[in-house]
Amino acid sequence: MHQSSFDKMLAFRNNYLHGRENEQLTILDLGSQDVNGAYKKIFEGLHWKYIGVDIGAGRNVDIILKDMYKWEEFSSDSVDVIISGQAFEHIEFFWLTMREISRILKPSGVCCIIAPSSGTEHRHPVDCWRFYSDGFKALAKWAGLSVIFVETQWENLGYKDGSDSWKDSVLIAQKPKASSWFHRIIAAFKRTLSVR
Repeated sequence: MHQSSFDKMLAFRNNYLHGRENEQLTILDLGSQDVNGAYKKIFEGLHWKYIGVDIGAGRNVDIILKDMYKWEEFSSDSVDVIISGQAFEHIEFFWLTMREISRILKPSGVCCIIAPSSGTEHRHPVDCWRFYSDGFKALAKWAGLSVIFVETQWENLGYKDGSDSWKDSVLIAQKPKASSWFHRIIAAFKRTLSVR
């Protein structure tokens, strides 16, 4: 993880979770394996339950997903906050993963996704995608989430670790408070049609 990604996730915590320190929040970190750093210390708190999730065992991984595109380990509407940084570019069918994020978020739950819009190839084990703001908006819309904030870092901010080369995009989105029966039917239909 590079420093600018850590700083962007810290900004999410400070801007969108500040004042909620005494709430019993479940925070799921998708792609949590500690590869040159992790977000865990940002979200540690007396009342917060941080869960590190990844596709393989490693440092900072609490739960290993059997299937990146169908999370049987989590029930629908069960998680308050989902974060993911520097993982989406490595997920072959990221739209299916976004569907699962939407499914397990509680109504009014929020997610923060950080992924590069630029940078060199870095397989872990694959490197498939780069993301712009409009792409993140479209992804949130497809998954039935409302965009709260989206931005791509186009300018150099002077990071000494090379962070600026990634030009990270950030998506912060929220699940609607209550899904209508129509939206639930559409979501189920999309799940049925989704193939790998």
